[in-house]
Amino acid sequence: MICHHVTVRQGQARATAANRERYAGDEVAGYQRDPYHRRRIELAVDLLATGLAAGSVVADLGAGGGQNSLLLARRGLIPVACDIVPAARQHGLLTVGLDAGGHLPFRDGALAGVLAGEIIEHVYDPALLLRECRRVLRPGGVLVLTTPNLAAAQDRLRFLVGRAPRQVDPFHEYLYLHIRPFTYSLLAHGLRIAGLVPARPLSNYVVWRTRFGELRSGWAARRWPTLGGSLAVAAVRPAQNGSSTGTACTSPR
Repeated sequence: MICHHVTVRQGQARATAANRERYAGDEVAGYQRDPYHRRRIELAVDLLATGLAAGSVVADLGAGGGQNSLLLARRGLIPVACDIVPAARQHGLLTVGLDAGGHLPFRDGALAGVLAGEIIEHVYDPALLLRECRRVLRPGGVLVLTTPNLAAAQDRLRFLVGRAPRQVDPFHEYLYLHIRPFTYSLLAHGLRIAGLVPARPLSNYVVWRTRFGELRSGWAARRWPTLGGSLAVAAVRPAQNGSSTGTACTSPR
């Protein structure tokens, strides 16, 4: 058992170091300029904002420079921008330094919501992440996840003809960091194990990649979200008696 815990810590440390090197600088901010990622972010922010009352405190995991946190603030929420190296202070946001692959520095039941955009596929132990998100959520609180879809339309056909899905390419310039790929059914299963109740997924675009460029359909993603390129899933911590209250975080910066 001791060896297992050591292996988990070592694996997460390596994953953290690799992601920190890749996503330093303006990488995350660039998502807002890409229509594919901008649509994913809009879906996630809308899921969280429509499920919570104005003034609710929410953690934005992997916040980078705080661009998504600012969107949450514009929707009336109080975001806490969380990242390994907090870079969101420049926007006047409350920031917390943390590694999303480990234990979250928030008290039990302290948060109304958590946004984990494109995080879960990067962590060594996704079950721990989901358990931690449930722990820090108050009863009735909402977790919103986005993650690349392992079973996107084109990747299903690729697998049928003996080709690996795009999301499990260990030689790609950044996809090699996606060490835990998910389908919706697998993600929903993990959420339920963690004690959360997942909702129906949403997706940004169904994508077909060719050597001449990409074809994207928002209509198809709305009709068949489990075929889309990125999944957006909301999950609720079930309501119960004796919900926790108090200061949201134990180590604000």
